[in-house]
Amino acid sequence: MHRGQLLLAFFTFMCISTSDSFEGHCTLRYNITAVEGEPFYLKYCLFPSEHENESTTIKWYKGNKPHERVELSSSSSPRVTLHDYVLEFWPVELEDNGFYFLQMGNYTHEWELHVIRRSKDRCFAEKRVKNKSVEVKKRLQVSCEHIYYRKLINRTSLYKNCEMIEYNKNQLQKNAEFKDQGYYTCMFFLYHHAKLFNVTDTFNITIVEDHSNIIPVVLGPKLNHVGVELGNDVQLNCSALLNKKNKLYWNFQEENEEYSNVHEEEEIRTQSSEGKWLASKILRIENINEKNLNILYNCTVASEGATDTRSFILLKKEDLIDIPGHVFTRGMIIAVLILGIVVCLVIVGVIYRVDLALFYRHFMGRDETLTDGKTYDAFVSYLRECRPEHGEEHTFAVEILPRVLEKHFGYKLCIFERDVVPGGAVVDEIHSLIEKSRRLIIVLSKSYMSNEVRYELESGLHEALVERKIKIILIEFTPFSDFTFLPQSLKLLKSHRVLKWKADKSLSYNSRFWKNLLYLMPAKMVKPCGDEPEVLPMLSLS
Repeated sequence: MHRGQLLLAFFTFMCISTSDSFEGHCTLRYNITAVEGEPFYLKYCLFPSEHENESTTIKWYKGNKPHERVELSSSSSPRVTLHDYVLEFWPVELEDNGFYFLQMGNYTHEWELHVIRRSKDRCFAEKRVKNKSVEVKKRLQVSCEHIYYRKLINRTSLYKNCEMIEYNKNQLQKNAEFKDQGYYTCMFFLYHHAKLFNVTDTFNITIVEDHSNIIPVVLGPKLNHVGVELGNDVQLNCSALLNKKNKLYWNFQEENEEYSNVHEEEEIRTQSSEGKWLASKILRIENINEKNLNILYNCTVASEGATDTRSFILLKKEDLIDIPGHVFTRGMIIAVLILGIVVCLVIVGVIYRVDLALFYRHFMGRDETLTDGKTYDAFVSYLRECRPEHGEEHTFAVEILPRVLEKHFGYKLCIFERDVVPGGAVVDEIHSLIEKSRRLIIVLSKSYMSNEVRYELESGLHEALVERKIKIILIEFTPFSDFTFLPQSLKLLKSHRVLKWKADKSLSYNSRFWKNLLYLMPAKMVKPCGDEPEVLPMLSLS
């Protein structure tokens, strides 16, 4: 191989190694996977010989099919930016699936991009997890570094199984223990054009036994009864996991007895990819007679510090005790009944989990509001423009919610029109009130995303998803199917925190809507007012 070819191969290897580690500087793989809602980039790996043609015009194209191309430009989408050899997404969305092409003169490079949905229940996407095995007591190291976005990163957090953990200088180092096994997610927070984004990188770390030496063990039950017929032959097979120098042997004897019809065959050994040895040895008994019955045939594996044994006993087939048919049938019926009862209990628990949780709160007298230092149980965010077309929505937020949650169930709400003092710094006061609240209730509609309430939403999302100091409850007041007008951060909310108001079915205080809302509110000991009607009046435009 010529020297030039060697240099080119080495440079290619370095690019591949870098692209596999935190996506590196350039993207060599053809098939690329990205997570919706996260910043992403495609970067062409410029080889040294190509620097001679830096004046060549560079164009980017996208196609939904391999042979379909539409030229991209900085005006193609507000989320997409082009920097010569780099195509950036701020952030990447499901609609960005497809084929991407970089053209330099007569040369074209192609990628196929697959955008996957963000997991609703986890802080990472399973298809983007990197697997890593660490031997117990060896060094476990998780480094949170992102080469490409390092200049934009504001801060970094490390999570284990989606729970934040402490680490030093962007990396976790310790001697591995079995309890360290789990999913480790590096979350990078970065700003772009005054907007906060996050990029995740997740490792599935498995802690395995020390491969250098194992405790030998014989596989299978320790005592085995083998049914045989006199005059026939039988083979007893024994297998064991062991180290290279360990011994596997058969032991069988009775005083003053000889067994000329018992033969021990040669041992067979194989080595696994992890360096462990699997050995097997057969004991063959020919022309079985009475002397061969009811004695122990022991298969033993021995090392310097431990032994393990598996024993066999030969019995006449007619001497083996079978389980009576009626006992077996009765046991199966009982097992099926128990399984059915368990399944029913699980189904009932799933269907009525909210009712059971509320009953448990009331029975145990739980109160989460005594020592947390918060002033309000919930801050209510709603569209404050009281136009005729928004009348029902406004009435629900400022009249119905306080009437039920405050007067009937004893909660304390923060309502803008009622509790915010006019003339002050509204933005600072709203942020302070949200910090003093245990929940943020958002009465959502298409008209909600106005300039007046957008700060409340963004501040609450920051408190919920970044600071983890508040929980968000989303009330879909009017049904709609198009959620594209919402910020991507709302998709991180768990589905059970989204409640749908159904005017006809939600009027009663005992309706499913109010039960689900109480379940999401903090536990609090209250006594319902006796003079309150059990059904709310119908909402109407007035």
